Amino acid sequence: MKTILIFGATGTLGAYISLHFHKLGYRVLAVGHRKSDNGFFADYNIPYYSVDISEKSDFKNLPTENIDIVAHFAGALPASMKGYNGELYIDTVIKGTYNVLEFMRENNIPKIIFPQSLFDVSYLFGSRTPIPADAEMKAPLDGDHAMYVIAKIAAVQIIEHYYKTHGIKRFILRLSRVYAYHPNPYTFTDGEKVMVSDRLLMQKAEKGEPISIWGDANRLLETCCMEDFLQIVEKCAESPLDGGLYNIGSGGSTLDERIHAIVDIFSNPQNKSEISYEPEKRSAMQFTLDITKTKSELGYKPQYSWKDYCKWFKKERELQRFAKLWGTEDDYIER
Repeated sequence: MKTILIFGATGTLGAYISLHFHKLGYRVLAVGHRKSDNGFFADYNIPYYSVDISEKSDFKNLPTENIDIVAHFAGALPASMKGYNGELYIDTVIKGTYNVLEFMRENNIPKIIFPQSLFDVSYLFGSRTPIPADAEMKAPLDGDHAMYVIAKIAAVQIIEHYYKTHGIKRFILRLSRVYAYHPNPYTFTDGEKVMVSDRLLMQKAEKGEPISIWGDANRLLETCCMEDFLQIVEKCAESPLDGGLYNIGSGGSTLDERIHAIVDIFSNPQNKSEISYEPEKRSAMQFTLDITKTKSELGYKPQYSWKDYCKWFKKERELQRFAKLWGTEDDYIER
């Protein structure tokens, strides 16, 4: 039985990763910043440890024996940051990653899986040409993601140093947005709380309200359903390779495909949302990632189209598997 230690286990990606590897038969050790997981992981016989990764002393609370893999998905995110505090990125992404790597070195843990920000290649956005996995990493120098991406690039370079110096295998995953279910439909943009765009469209479809597609309806947007993402993380865990940087995606879908799928899945057949087009409005920024390397080196095969994702989302919302950890949608309604 292999053991995987998951940092950020109470977050969206970390929680799904934890249950996935538990189902695979791994010994899962869940680590989160939260003082309590509300007993969620105990329901799966998964031990939970509260650790602030920016504090090296907190790592003494963790087990150290026979750990095969670290999945490091902890750290501050622009999408969950009200206002702005760049120091959090330095503390959790740079210092936190250094502390994780030192813990691995000291305890002979041979492999790390780590998410990189898509915005390290944002300078290549705007084209249908797939962005290569080995494209140069460049941080934007303005906007709410700048300090975050600077920190993530630094963390990746620190990981590369530990690979070269200490032989820690590294699987760096450049994430487009991983589409998942979370009861909280809100995110933060420039520190301000807004509803996630596809959740707003789902709400409109459920109510049978009209939906307008702005700008170029054929703009291509990258798509990766949670189930495809978990497939990739699993293949990283099982790979005998030393790793590298891999793009996470499925080839993309057009804005037109997305809106029609949302209406098909979420609208009542007797009261379907009417779709209209306003090409004179601002178009979405398009991009797609080249997943050739992810396929050839890891054996990844995308399984979920955008419409498949919508069906999965609807079922996952009915299951409410993470209610004990995250609450329900009622807990996030603005009153």
